Amino acid sequence: MGNVPSTKEELAKRIDHTLLKPQATKRDFERLVQEAEKYGFRAVCVPLYWVPFVRELLWNEEIKVVTVVGFPLGYTATPVKVKEAEIAKQLGADEIDMVINISAFKSGNYEDVGEDIKSVVVEANPLPVKVIIETSYLSEEEIEKASLIAVNNGAKFVKTNTGFGLRGASLSDVQIIRRAIGNKAKIKAAGGIKTAEQALSFIKAGADVIGASAGVNIIETFSEDLLEKI
Repeated sequence: MGNVPSTKEELAKRIDHTLLKPQATKRDFERLVQEAEKYGFRAVCVPLYWVPFVRELLWNEEIKVVTVVGFPLGYTATPVKVKEAEIAKQLGADEIDMVINISAFKSGNYEDVGEDIKSVVVEANPLPVKVIIETSYLSEEEIEKASLIAVNNGAKFVKTNTGFGLRGASLSDVQIIRRAIGNKAKIKAAGGIKTAEQALSFIKAGADVIGASAGVNIIETFSEDLLEKI
């Protein structure tokens, strides 16, 4: 089964436990950190504003702090995205998930899209950048094209979705991305993944990391029987 996790602990280390709802409160972020430490998640993914708060709360240094740039619509001006990346570094983020300029991409302005990504990657260095291509707006050919633009401009991960688009991630999204980029970068599947069976299926399809607000449910629905099902 390749790199598919075989235990709850292994699966938790593949999950970015996420809270990006605009109405989330301080208490919600406290709970997010508590859950991350209880289950041993790979990371917490939070808005830029909350990075210092969760950074201070986390005692487990193995858990990364991930934040978002140009989120969730992607058409923020490049200098603004660059500034967000700069601030993310200053505040103690470990990784950055940025949204491509979807509007520019759909308009065929591929050089602008690439320059946007590269500018954030350069500013974020040495922090790894995951580039969200928002597959819910893209055809199969566009998913391939966007993935290659992301990787060719320094993305360490191609990420499927924001969770705010038309739909969440699909297994075919991940398979298309993997075919397009091979082993040049990793893949983060995000958007609508709520159970262990779904998470394991996405990993089997080629995802390296799962982004989910339902991290706790994913772990609590895990059983070894699922390894035979997927």
